[in-house]
Amino acid sequence: MDIKTFLKLPTEEVAKIVRAHGPKVCVFPINGTRRWFLMENERSSDDYASAYLSAIIENHIGLYKLFFEHGIETLLTPALGTDLWERGDEYVQMVAEGFAALANHPEFIEFFDQYQVRANFYGDYRKFLSKTNYSHLLDTFDAVKEKTAQNDQYKLFFGLFASDATESVAELSVAYYQQHGVIPNKQKIIELYYGEYVHPVSFFVGFDKFSAYDMPLLASGFEDLYFTVSPSAYLSQNQLREILFDHIYSRSVEEPDYLEMSEDAWESMKTFYKVYRETTLGIGVIKDGIWYPKLPNGQE
Repeated sequence: MDIKTFLKLPTEEVAKIVRAHGPKVCVFPINGTRRWFLMENERSSDDYASAYLSAIIENHIGLYKLFFEHGIETLLTPALGTDLWERGDEYVQMVAEGFAALANHPEFIEFFDQYQVRANFYGDYRKFLSKTNYSHLLDTFDAVKEKTAQNDQYKLFFGLFASDATESVAELSVAYYQQHGVIPNKQKIIELYYGEYVHPVSFFVGFDKFSAYDMPLLASGFEDLYFTVSPSAYLSQNQLREILFDHIYSRSVEEPDYLEMSEDAWESMKTFYKVYRETTLGIGVIKDGIWYPKLPNGQE
């Protein structure tokens, strides 16, 4: 299979290939949404919050569908952490309204039903939200879980305050031991934390600064990491397929026996490393207060 052929395959064929390589778990935090919205919409809108929420719901659902249609069985999307909470009341209010829409917005209801998506939530959200003016969201999350509990085609996990699971895991383990008299194994701890068992993460798709996060207990060190240059909302079918091809075919290739490599291969390697000898992926520059990645071709 070559990349050109893979990119042209019908979506159903790509999904079959992805599924044939085992259950895939992807972590996809959708970041840069405000930049995306303000670039694609009128920045002086009188009803910014409503327009933003409507656009985000449509975009997010479209992205979820894109992953599921390409054979990804489980999608984790870190959605809210203390860093976002500190952006101010106006932003937090928009985020809260977005989560409230999970339970009653027609587009979400149709999506969960049509795609048979089971939704769940992970992180320290109960402990955190119960102390705020947004504690009512806990009832919303429970309602979403209950409504989608019987759906069995895909799994969608929303990460909320999931940067550090240490204390939660300790509390869950102690409670389990007190109830059952045995120490829970890793599989059971994962079930307790996520609400059901989740396989190790297959790959992570981030945006902006190189940082993989909010996948406690599921990171094995063998997950493939990818980072988009543009905001997550712009992720395209072609882009996802390039990621999937690399994940399935390119990353799995074993290194050759160096002693059996041809002179041409060594010259090609030497030329490549000479050209990029002082290039480091992950370095960025600040422009107008925004961090941009410094690309290997010298562009910023």
